[in-house]
Amino acid sequence: MKIILLQDEKKLGKKGEIIEASEGYARNYIIPKKIGVEATPKNLNDLKLQKANADKIAQEQLEAAQELAKVLETKQVVVKMKAGEGGKTFGSISTKEIVAEFKAQHGIELDKKKIMLTDSIKAFGNYEVAIKLHPQVTGKFTVKVTEA
Repeated sequence: MKIILLQDEKKLGKKGEIIEASEGYARNYIIPKKIGVEATPKNLNDLKLQKANADKIAQEQLEAAQELAKVLETKQVVVKMKAGEGGKTFGSISTKEIVAEFKAQHGIELDKKKIMLTDSIKAFGNYEVAIKLHPQVTGKFTVKVTEA
């Protein structure tokens, strides 16, 4: 019996896959537990429409990430940091501070978990910071660290 999986199941497959299962296993386990449904022509058509919709949404997300990456390339965020004797800085700039300043200065909300710092920012100057906007898109912007 052919079954369309409605959710990921460890030993059967991933959501949306069409698998072959024995009649008894399908009728007594898979269908009652709502792990899958029988692969009727109507259900197959529904699956095809869902995949098309998911592909369309994924494409829109990719395009939005690419647009945001283009916008971010032109942006610069200024972060102020305290300094002691001889221009020595106290602490370092965190991704949380970068995100807060970016929102305050440009009004764009970023996710601090997606900012990829190669090493911590502990001195004054300009730094190129990368941010993972989408699995296929990485944006960059400049962080300028000045004395408070």
